[in-house]
Amino acid sequence: MTELSKNYNSEKVENHWRNYWQKHDIFSSSPNSEKEPYTIIIPPPNVTGVLHMGHILNNTIQDILIRRARMKGKEACWIPGTDHASIATEAKVVDLLRQQGKSKKDVSRETFLKYAWEWKEKYGGIILEQLKYMGASCDWSKTCFTMDEVRSKSVIKVFVDLYEDGFIYKGKRMIHWDPKGKTALSDDEVIHKTVKHSLCYIQYPIVGQKDEYITIATTRPETIMADTAICVHPDDERYHKFKGKYARIPLIDKEIPIIQDSSIIREFGTGCLKVTPAHSEDDYALGLKHKLPIVDILNEDGTLNKEALIYVGEDRFTVRKAIIKELQAKGYIEKVKDYESNVGFSERTNAVVEPRICEQWFVKMKQLCEPALKNVLNDTVRLIPNHFKNTYRHWVENVRDWCISRQLWWGHRIPAYYLPDGTVVVAETAKEAFEKAQKLNPKIKEEDLRQEEDVLDTWFSSSLWSMSPLN
Repeated sequence: MTELSKNYNSEKVENHWRNYWQKHDIFSSSPNSEKEPYTIIIPPPNVTGVLHMGHILNNTIQDILIRRARMKGKEACWIPGTDHASIATEAKVVDLLRQQGKSKKDVSRETFLKYAWEWKEKYGGIILEQLKYMGASCDWSKTCFTMDEVRSKSVIKVFVDLYEDGFIYKGKRMIHWDPKGKTALSDDEVIHKTVKHSLCYIQYPIVGQKDEYITIATTRPETIMADTAICVHPDDERYHKFKGKYARIPLIDKEIPIIQDSSIIREFGTGCLKVTPAHSEDDYALGLKHKLPIVDILNEDGTLNKEALIYVGEDRFTVRKAIIKELQAKGYIEKVKDYESNVGFSERTNAVVEPRICEQWFVKMKQLCEPALKNVLNDTVRLIPNHFKNTYRHWVENVRDWCISRQLWWGHRIPAYYLPDGTVVVAETAKEAFEKAQKLNPKIKEEDLRQEEDVLDTWFSSSLWSMSPLN
């Protein structure tokens, strides 16, 4: 070991240069017609988080590129910022209230947002300070936040523009629901994991026929009370004798029809499907096709509601264990097998996601995606490695309308305003909304308008991030 390396103090040296760079504003930038511009905008990390290895790798690469551009004489601008992370931040504030012996229901929206902003100011800058500590050469004077005034105005304006252009609508559809966050999720906020289950073979008695049963296999016995039919393949000879007959749901003695559909996979389980339109995306489509009733047995927090008739108020997973025991005790279970399948989890709360039918706001994606696909296929935008082009193409060609509303308080509140008769007007401000409402009903008063309670998906603002920091 040399004398130099023995005496070298990395912390002392790094602190010296870090303080020097910030004191002298070394990394500031401004439009300069004499220099070639070179800009990087940091993909905004969540305001709730701390740097992980992925952030560090990504930001190190950005730092290398931006420093190289400076050394080549370019006007290099590296813009830092953070994302407000609606679900994660709201969960932090809910936990904070819980520590004080309160719940979200105990406070008003205004009070909750006050707590949220206080939390953000206290903890929200951790990632930025970590970047500074690492020596990231950002132009710190240009730091942005997805809920600061400039970004908020741009988000609301884009929402109104897209709505007026026919790209945004409100409708009742099946969406992903986070029972812990008590909010809707987009497809991209659901992480699928392989989970071990019990595959239960449950016998449904045939109505009017003694000792005759039809057996279904399910990993979700807690939803049998929401069944509205049993479906078999029309060519499955095993079940021809049940055509037009009814089965009785165990434990609640409710009669449901046995129907036929060619979409049924005869090789899976017993070849019989319990159709639960309120709690399965595939079953929902099947229910619409066969005009089946929809029975929703779950509350927004994942407990069973009165429609379930039994186990009311108990958690879905508690009921799963209890109902298997009760079905076994009463002789309705033929067998139970170990089974693995992919289950969706909320990216932010890690709760198991539930399919749920409810009214939400959506963005029509097909037309918006066309230029995104075209410019990747023609290599205007290059994906590296190139083989990801096929993956990207499959993803874009199969994209569904984007659910953008969240049942939260922290975030950009949707600029939709309801008249007493339910008519909706969309405007950038309450004043503009009132003016639009008056054209529909001259007798309307300003206090008659009610703004939408939901906020926008965080990604709605993040999708504007490549533009909004530079206005």
